[in-house]
Formats: sequence, C-alpha cells, structure tokens
Amino acid sequence: MSRGAWIRFLLVLGLLAGCAALALNKEPRLGLDLSGGTSLTLQTSDSPSGVKANAENTDQAVEILRGRVDALGVSEPTLVRSGDNRILIELPDVQDPDQAVETIGRTAQLTVHAVVAGGLASADVKPSKKGDIVAPSDQGDILELGPAVLEGNDITGADATQPQNSTQWVVDVDFSSKGSKAFEKLSAAAACATGDQKRIAIVLDGEVITSPQVTVPCGSSISNATQIEGGFSLEEAKNLAILIEGGALPLPVEIIERRTVGPTLGDAAIEASWKAGIVGLILTGLFIIAVYRFVGFLATIALTSYALLAYAMLVGLGSTLTLPGLAGFVLAIGMAIDANVLVFERAREEYEDQPSAGLRRALMVGFNKAWSAIIDSNVTTLLAAGLLFFLGSGPIKGFGVTLTIGVVASMISALIIARVLTELGVSNKWVARHPKFTGIGDIGRVRKWLEEKNPNLMIRRALWLGISGVVMVVALAGIFIQGLNLGVEFTGGRVLEYSTTKTLTADQARDAVEDAGFPTATVQLADEDKISVRTGELTDAEAKDVAAAIDEAGGGATLERDEVIGASLGDELRNKALIAFGVAFLAQLAYLAFRFKWTFGLAAVAAMFHDVVIVVGLFAWLGKPIDGIFLAAAMTIIGLSVNDTVVVFDRVRERWQSSKPGELFTDLANKAALETLPRTVNTGLGTMFILGALALIGGDSLQDFAIALLVGLIVGTYSSVFTATPMVTYLQEKWPMTKEKKVRVERAPDDSGAVI
Repeated sequence: MSRGAWIRFLLVLGLLAGCAALALNKEPRLGLDLSGGTSLTLQTSDSPSGVKANAENTDQAVEILRGRVDALGVSEPTLVRSGDNRILIELPDVQDPDQAVETIGRTAQLTVHAVVAGGLASADVKPSKKGDIVAPSDQGDILELGPAVLEGNDITGADATQPQNSTQWVVDVDFSSKGSKAFEKLSAAAACATGDQKRIAIVLDGEVITSPQVTVPCGSSISNATQIEGGFSLEEAKNLAILIEGGALPLPVEIIERRTVGPTLGDAAIEASWKAGIVGLILTGLFIIAVYRFVGFLATIALTSYALLAYAMLVGLGSTLTLPGLAGFVLAIGMAIDANVLVFERAREEYEDQPSAGLRRALMVGFNKAWSAIIDSNVTTLLAAGLLFFLGSGPIKGFGVTLTIGVVASMISALIIARVLTELGVSNKWVARHPKFTGIGDIGRVRKWLEEKNPNLMIRRALWLGISGVVMVVALAGIFIQGLNLGVEFTGGRVLEYSTTKTLTADQARDAVEDAGFPTATVQLADEDKISVRTGELTDAEAKDVAAAIDEAGGGATLERDEVIGASLGDELRNKALIAFGVAFLAQLAYLAFRFKWTFGLAAVAAMFHDVVIVVGLFAWLGKPIDGIFLAAAMTIIGLSVNDTVVVFDRVRERWQSSKPGELFTDLANKAALETLPRTVNTGLGTMFILGALALIGGDSLQDFAIALLVGLIVGTYSSVFTATPMVTYLQEKWPMTKEKKVRVERAPDDSGAVI
C-alpha cells in the first residue's frame, strides 16, 4: 500500500473527527415547523404622511418591532427584513398566536390627542371640526378627539411600575425634548378644562388604548414624563407599556402570513424522519452490498459518514433545519449512491477490458472517467436547489439550503471517503487475488445479458415517444378537467390542524365543522389522530368556533398547526413558483447546451417537462394538494430527471466522439443507453428504498412529498432512455453534433493512485 494512500486515509479520519467535534459541541437551529412556535410575515406600505416603504424605513420598523418582541419575553426570536418591504418574525415556543399578533401586529402609528368631547351617542357622529376623529375609548364611552399633538416617535420610553404602598400598577411614560414641550401645552390645557376635556387620549391603530384624566391643578402642566393610572394589573400595565413604547412604526404594516406549529408535531416529524433515514440507509446499504459486494460494503461505510458530514455542515454554517430540509438530507443519500454506482460500473468496464492491469487501476480509472457525469448530474440538482432558495420562502427555502448541503456532503462521501476506503480495500493482496469478491471483477449478469441480446431500443423510438405523448395527454387532462387542488400557500386562506383525544373519522369532523357554521371548509384526516381544516379567510373568533366544534366532537382537541396566508401573498407565491419552473428549465437548457450541445439540452428539458407534468397530472387526478412541499418535490424531480438523462448523454457523447466512420448516431445512442441501463436501474432502486422509507415511516407531513418523488423517479428513469434519448437522435439528424473533442491523453495511475 502506497504512502500517499495512507496519508489520504488519515486526512479523511481527521475530517470526520472534526465533523464529530462540531456536531457534538453545537446545537442545530431548528425551524419552527420542528421546534414549535409562531412565525409572522409582515409587509410594509407607504404611510399617509409620505414615508416610503423602502429598505431603510423598513429596517427602522424592524428595530421598533424588536422592542415589542423583547417585551414578550420570547427566547431567541428572529426578526429580519426580506426584500425592501417584508419583515420575517419567528417566535419559538409561542403557542398563542393571538397574543403575538395583538402585541406585534398593531400596525398604525401612535398618536396623542386632546379630548374635544365625550359621552357621544354613536361613533358615527360627524366631528365638529375638520381633522377631529370619533372613536370608542378604553373606558367604554365614545370620544371626539382633536388633531394629533404628539406622535409615537416623540415618546422615548414606557414602563410598568408599582408605586410604594399600592397594589395597583401604573405606566410611566418619558418624552423626547420635542414631545415634552408638546405634552406640556396639551396637559396645561387639559388641567384647566372641565368634564371629558380634562382627558388625554393615546390612539393606536385607530383605537383609543388609554384616555386618562389630567389630575394636576389648573395653571400647572406636565413635562419630560408622565404617569398613567387606571387600576391596572401587572399584565395590563405591561401590555399598555409595550403598545405605547413600540407604537412608533414609521410605516403601516400588514400581516400577510402567519404560521403556528405545536412542539409535539415537530418532535414527531423529527423522530419519523430519522427513523426513515436509518431504515432507508440500511436497505440501501444491503442492496449496494448485494450488487457490488466488497466495494459496495466499503461504499456503505462511506455512506454512513454522509450523515455526520451533512449535519456538521448544517450546524457549522448556522443554517436552519426545517421539515422539508430533513427530507432533503435523506434524499441526498440517493445522490451519493448514484456517484458510487457510476464509479463502480466504470471500474467494471475497465477491468473487463484490461484485467491484467489490476483491480486498483480499474477502480482509479473508474473514478476518473465517472467524474464528468457526476459533476454534471450534481450541478443540475444544485441549480434546482438554488432556485428553491432564491424563489422559495420559509420551509421551502430551508429545503433548498439543506438539499445543497446534502449534495455537497454526498459528493465528499462518494468521491473522497469512498475512494480512499475502496482504494485501501482493493490494494489488499488477498482481495487482489479474488477479483469477483470485490464486485468489480465482472460486469454483472444484467450487463452481460444486455450485451448478449443487444436489444435495439432506438428502432422503436417513435413508439416510445408516442407512449410518452399519450401519458402526457392523460396527465394534462387531469390538470384541465379535474383541476389542481392548490394549497393555501398559492390561494390564500387558513389551515388549522388539531390532534384529538378521541379518534374521529373525516365525516365526523366534517359534520362538526359544518354544524359550527362553516359548510364550505375542507376537512380531512391529516394523520390517524389529526384533523385538518382548510378554509378561505377566517377570523380568529371564527377559528375559535372551529376549535370548539372539534374539541367537542373529539373529546378534547389541541391546536397543532395554524397557517394564515393572505390572498396577495398566495398570488405572489404562485407566480414565483411558475417563474421558478421557467427559470429551472432555461437554466438546465443553458447548462446542458454549454456542456453538450443545444439539441441535447432541448431533449433533456423536454423529458424533464414530461416528468413534471405527469406527476402534477397524477396529483390532479387523485385530488392531492399542490402546495409548497409539492413545489420542493417538483423542483427535485427536475434535478433527478436531468441527473439520469445527463448520465446517458455523457455516454452518448463519448461513444459518438470515439466512433468509427460509418457508425450511425442512432446505433451508438442505443449502445450508450444499454451500457448505462444497469447504473440507471441500480441507482433508481437504491433511491427508491430511501423514498419508500420516507413514504411509509416519514409521517403524514412527508408522505405526499415522498410519493411525488417516487413517481418522478420512476418516470424520470423511463424518460432518460425512452424519451430524451430517442428525441436527441431525431434532433441529431437535423442538427448533427460534431465529433471534435479536446485531445486528452489517458495515462495509468501511479502508486499513489493519481493519473500522471
């Protein structure tokens, strides 16, 4: 064994040790769908006074909102600006969204007014002066208020305090220099007034939040600070102080999205996901060992290091782990399998051509020759992941991040760790004398059968394309006839999910919700003991009615999830999804045109479109929801579809560029498809174990995601051989691909395994 191989082995051990240390000493940052809590998305707009909803003013609003959140006592909240006019707020462990919205979501600017008149009969009374407003007060009467004298930015602080020898609480309010002068004049006038005009009103969001009476003698005034009395409890005083101090938003804000997830739902999702990952990894490992024997066993060991690498990268980068992100990690195992299968199939070919050169050389040449296809296939997946990050939101953005991390970790696992282990393994003298034991000593029974029979698949290329066309027509019929069951992410509305003490059927839950006055709500079983209620716009009061109905029918109910998405945001997310697909197709076309030829890119993108349409059509016929999770699955299908096609096209190009005069492109494409078929089948089966485990064990939240990917994987495996390849043969006849290529001298690896 060479010294260089041992050095690389020690470096790998050092890498894994470092990852283990990082994983053990740093806690992951969990998304709210796993940790539980409430997230809000706020959108700012131009204020009536002319303040623009730009990045600078939205940042000011973020800082003011941060004060409101801090006053709630939430541990480790997140407040960030998104774009120029969006604010994302995450509140871990906050299970009472009403309280959060009441405190954070108060949107109007704070203003202070003189009371012109009180005791009005109706809030519809026309004000006596222009600029006055009429509103109910906190004390139950109706007031006419003069124009605003102070605004929220004239108040520098507000605190709940308890005077000595008192059981009640008050609110101390401090003013800026400008605010002090204005309040001094206002309080002086109120001190000498009579009746309700002795009161001063503080208004927030069009509502009088307090209207205390000025108690100083006539001729006196209040400056610098004041104290509001009202027989407050501690909680009442704190809430009033929060509203007064945090009311000075420079811009109006609107809550366009709200999500609340119970902690038990996240715990169950984590448990189900890691179980699915372990089961999938074991089944996949057994399959790889059965097919590739000793090197398959070593690759499986390398595959187990993938989880450590991916987790360490996640915590090291400070990324947020979401529920779809867990699925992204599990799915990336399939990427690592693909790379190993490509290498081992190439090594088998090399050993069959030159058995006297030895196993180690065959393996190293296999790694070198598979490099191009591995890079191309993983880049296409990374393109899809990048689009999910830039055009997605919330958990979907997290899926893009973790899928990217997973792909990178899988490549390290397959191309570095697996290479080092297999190089050491086949260098053993006993192993070298028993090539069949290694798994690369022969090309395998399936490949031998294909070479013996040599079926001409491309002679029926018109038939294969016709079948693809018919299936697409059926899928499109489902989309246009049955319609798409768009989730609230794309339509706007509200989704409530409850766990019940007593198991309810969908019909029982549906009857309960209908009897509560919501006959148009969509009521479904979210899991064996969970009820999902989906509606259009639903107020918090109406949501409480729904909860009461489910609680009564189920012998007790706990809110597990509450999502509210505005219609305007739903339209925006739907448009972004369409843009994401359009950009994905163009990006894949551009990349493949650069790496191959535009005809190859066009055929691959057509097959990719074929795969996505079939999956969407199936979901349309089955009435399954098309939501954000499905979007993540569809974008991943794009990556998987191109992944398969690229491997076939890479072999087609190789065969064409090394072909002899007179050889037909169609025959070479057929040969390339047959040569890559074992890889396609083996990779597909390995990934199916992963997705099958997700579908069966991963929980209801990931079931549709896994089903979409399973169907997409099956269709994509078919289309790479029977749709993309026949199509490129037709395009080749019209716009032929040149045989020119860069001259590259293949040389044998030296003792260290490097090609020299």
